[in-house]
Amino acid sequence: MTALPTTTRSVAARDATVTWSDPARGAAYERWIEGIATRHGLLPASTRLASADASFRRYFRVDLAAGGSSLIVMDAPPSHEDCAPFVKVARLMKDAGLRVPEILEWDAANGFLLLDDLGQQTLLAVIDPASPDAARPYYLQAIDALVLWQQASKPDVLPAYDSALLERELALFPDWYLGRHRGIAIEGRLAERLERSFKLIVQHNLAAASVYVHRDFMPRNLMVSSEGPLGVLDFQDAVYGPITYDIASLMRDAFLSWDEEFVLDISVRYWERARKAGLPVDSDFGAFYRGVEWMGLQRHLKVAGIFARLTLRDGKPQYLADAPRFIGYIRATAARYVELTPLLRVIDEVEDTAPATGFAYGRM
Repeated sequence: MTALPTTTRSVAARDATVTWSDPARGAAYERWIEGIATRHGLLPASTRLASADASFRRYFRVDLAAGGSSLIVMDAPPSHEDCAPFVKVARLMKDAGLRVPEILEWDAANGFLLLDDLGQQTLLAVIDPASPDAARPYYLQAIDALVLWQQASKPDVLPAYDSALLERELALFPDWYLGRHRGIAIEGRLAERLERSFKLIVQHNLAAASVYVHRDFMPRNLMVSSEGPLGVLDFQDAVYGPITYDIASLMRDAFLSWDEEFVLDISVRYWERARKAGLPVDSDFGAFYRGVEWMGLQRHLKVAGIFARLTLRDGKPQYLADAPRFIGYIRATAARYVELTPLLRVIDEVEDTAPATGFAYGRM
């Protein structure tokens, strides 16, 4: 459940009128909400769009008759979305001590869920990238929540973040960002360099110990409240995989960037708390942080491909506007490791960020 941030990257207008492209689904919603209204004290006529995210899910806000508060409805068409992982992970996170939406109703057949409302203020909306000191207390709350989540980890509960999944995610970069967005043919020397680099990235990342991984643990999915710890949303894709993933996601964000000093500061604090909690992080911070960088590189390549796909396939161009941030992350990490020189050359050629090296990739 991605709450709507108050930024230019909002993908729906807050509290906008709900419209239905499928009238039958709209009618199904009306029947469902009316059927549970009395039990939960809802005012069905107050239904309005709260947010939408990069998937087919949408979120509505519905007022309560008493108290002036509200609840959230998740609209997840079963033909496109499976709510079962959301329900499962919500239970795991709640048991781990995290603040997550409570599931009050679930119409599995139609893909409607009624959830408690964690508010409208995302961490992304309240922090200022120019003020790391003001942001630090929020990030300390975030790493506390992350440690709790990872401490609850058990194998064979969530899907494995294995080599097959890592490879599928990395393939999004050549398929969607290079091939379809940039119009570059993935062949010859380019294909060889990517294959060599991707093999190294997968090997490095699978060397990390495995824990529960949120997979999108970033300020856009963390909710600020004066009533308690940060709330956590958008966790339905959680897996069991590298411990380096979520801290990389938090500190190399899709929608804002921090300078290296702040990234290192929070990463060290996470590492210290993880070690104290008995989590399987490397005993040497330098080695741990190298692992975080390699894991972040995999995520950046994946997300650049996803953002291109959202634009070209799903008609959501606002995401691709953040692609330069990811290309910057990719280039910065590749430049620090000699093994990644082939990937750095690919990025420099494609993005024209360095002089030509004597060859050019064929356009499709």
